[in-house]
Amino acid sequence: MKRLIARFDLHYPGFRLNIDLDMPASGITVLFGPSGSGKTTLLRCLAGLERVSNGLMQFGDDIWQDETRGLCRPLHNRPIGYVFQGPRLFPHYNVRSNLLYGYNRIRPEERRIAVEQVVEILGIGHLLERRVHHLSGGEQQRTAIGRALLTSPRLLLMDEPLASLDIQRKQELLPFIRRLHKELAIPVIYVSHAISEILQLADRVVLLKDGMVAGVGGLNDILTSLEFRVNFGSPRAGAVLDAHVAGHDPQYGLTQLAFKEHTLFVPLQPVAVGQVVRVHILSSDVSLVLGKALAPSSVLNLLDATVTEIREIDQSSVDVLLDIGAPLVASITRKSLANLGIRPGHRVCAQIKTVALNEELSE
Repeated sequence: MKRLIARFDLHYPGFRLNIDLDMPASGITVLFGPSGSGKTTLLRCLAGLERVSNGLMQFGDDIWQDETRGLCRPLHNRPIGYVFQGPRLFPHYNVRSNLLYGYNRIRPEERRIAVEQVVEILGIGHLLERRVHHLSGGEQQRTAIGRALLTSPRLLLMDEPLASLDIQRKQELLPFIRRLHKELAIPVIYVSHAISEILQLADRVVLLKDGMVAGVGGLNDILTSLEFRVNFGSPRAGAVLDAHVAGHDPQYGLTQLAFKEHTLFVPLQPVAVGQVVRVHILSSDVSLVLGKALAPSSVLNLLDATVTEIREIDQSSVDVLLDIGAPLVASITRKSLANLGIRPGHRVCAQIKTVALNEELSE
């Protein structure tokens, strides 16, 4: 598998970016961390917009920067598409002309993505003759993404592209970002400090804190990691699972999901059987029963699990890390832990009160 290798040590007054990354160059990788953690600076280094005197940037077999050899290809010589926080469109052009600006920047023999293909994926066919000032914020950002894609990039960099949009516009744009990644197979590096965006988009997460990498891994591995809990813990922390729709039960208003050998129920969803959906399970919504749950329960989602680790969080609570074929976390009180006598290796039943589909953003 193609890999992205990046090493940068950049000093500013009061801030240092010190990065050493080696990760797969595939899917959607989210750079996540609080404001001031170095997300945008790292993205600019990857693009070549920030020159780092000792920098190294390698994408697959291509070396775009190696200062030990005096090599640093500028942005316009790197096969990169860059989408900024604001759309930065040409106001005197219509949508079609803005798109063709990106398309015409590269030689015909290097074009791998057609204008019609991008227009269809982004749903902007009806906007082609409109001037920029007649577009909504979401439409402008879709056009900006289209212009970047039409340079036929091998890597797409997106710097908080939803930051300036309201919740409704964000919700409209997220499916287009997911779709362009799946259909064009372009690796995406996406900057965000919004946990809701990570839950919907990320295949992989790079945690940044104070200019350094605090963790790298698959979405669920990162969300259930100690690094995330300690440094980035939030009320929305928990596990994320990719399941598929197994069926619907209109009589009881339920949709049945399948994850490995497990069954999960969620409120009835307008989703086709067989479709893959991403579900979010908050650690606070998971309770534990030692052994198997034999007695009838009002909780529908009962998963057999193995305890893999117990982490003390504060004076009153612990996180119990579980293996259900993927990591799952239950937050329980220390008293409950003592009463149950749970230890790593024990078999338990995880009772999940709420399973949420990750299809909606919240403030």
